[in-house]
Amino acid sequence: MDKKILKIELVPDGCWYSNLRTLLSKGEWDYIKAAAKQRAGGKCSVCGKKTAHLDAHERWEYDEKKGVQKLADIIAVCKDCHSVIHIGRTYLKGDAERAENHYMKVNGATYAEFRAALKEANEKHVRRNKVSEWKLDISYLKRYLQEGKDDGNN
Repeated sequence: MDKKILKIELVPDGCWYSNLRTLLSKGEWDYIKAAAKQRAGGKCSVCGKKTAHLDAHERWEYDEKKGVQKLADIIAVCKDCHSVIHIGRTYLKGDAERAENHYMKVNGATYAEFRAALKEANEKHVRRNKVSEWKLDISYLKRYLQEGKDDGNN
């Protein structure tokens, strides 16, 4: 069982633009983002760092046999954890060393353990890229969108 609390989540290439910011209205996304931040109570949901600047991060599950990308959760994370979660983008932006160090600090990991986790994430990424087309399941959002309507926010 993987005991690491901060994980690398490489999104399959075919799913790069399947994110809530592009699928929902600005009002719906703002409501969902605010709910995740409120649940976090001003702390990163992964490392626990107290910060006023939290990002909303979409956690996805992938059923490779059925080709389904399913929204599992939306959590609030600090910029440092978000840079690790999306390490591929972080490498492209040239800020890899900071992200690597944050991964090791949060997980109590060595550099070799970080590299092993990165290798495993890359292997999943390669395997998931073999799925020709992903179906999107965002049924997780039903409760948020209903809450927003009940509160008069939509």
